Order: sequence, then structure tokens, then C-alpha cells
Amino acid sequence: MELEITKSNEGIHLCQRKYTLDILTEIGMFGSEPCTTPLMSNNRILFENAEKLQNSKSYRRLIRKLLYMTNTRPDITFGVHLLSQSLQEPIIHHQQVIQHVLRYIKGNPAKGLFFSANNKMQVKTFSDSDWTSCPETRQSTIGYYIFLGDSLIF
Repeated sequence: MELEITKSNEGIHLCQRKYTLDILTEIGMFGSEPCTTPLMSNNRILFENAEKLQNSKSYRRLIRKLLYMTNTRPDITFGVHLLSQSLQEPIIHHQQVIQHVLRYIKGNPAKGLFFSANNKMQVKTFSDSDWTSCPETRQSTIGYYIFLGDSLIF
């Protein structure tokens, strides 16, 4: 589990390309077709009653790996955190959604954080929320990003 750091005149790029490719190879999805969105369009299936996964240990292990990957991939954070809410009793639909997330990261395994050398000293913040999205717990999901110029800092 290592970060890959590339420095150029434009700035610094952090990614986990090798880690991403290792995960895809390990679980046999290296040859899978990539997709363009981090989550499927209908996430309500995550809250349905369905057959439980036979091997929940491998599901939890994969979620841990994806949680580590969110350090450099904020684009998958919402989906991974949504999936991590079902670590105790994952169902078949959770496995399908996690495979979709993996197909998404396969589309651009070197995607990461870029810290520009030509920053304007301006703070920008963005936030999003999904109020009471879980029909069982009625819990909300909130996320935010803070940029200094063009560089993500939190």
C-alpha cells in the first residue's frame, strides 16, 4: 500500500495506480469492462432484503482496501462509505455494487490528487448531502471538499 508521487513543473500528482491494479488482478477483474460512473443509477437495491453473501469476509477485506484508496480517490468516497455501512450483513446486491465501483476505478487507475504549482490563493468549498437516504436507519450522508486554488486540501 503505497502512494505514487510524480513531480513536474505543473505540480505534484498523487495516485495509487499500482495498488489499484493489484486489487483488480487479485480479485480477477483486471479484464473487466470499465464503466463511467462510481455508483449504479439505482442504489435503493442496497437496502432491500436479499440473499446474504456466503463469503462476507472477502467483502469486508475489499471494503478495507477501497477505504484506503479513498485517500487519493475522493470520487469513490461516497460509494465506498455507503457500502461500508453493511459490513455486518452484506447481501448479494452489495457485491454487485462493489464490482461496479471496481469497474469504475479500472477506467482510470492513475486518477488521483493533483496539487498545482500555479495556485491562486483562493479557498473554495463544495458540499453535498443525501438526507435520510437509508430507509432503515434514516441516517444522512454528508460530504465536502475544500480547495486552496486548484488543489484539494480536505
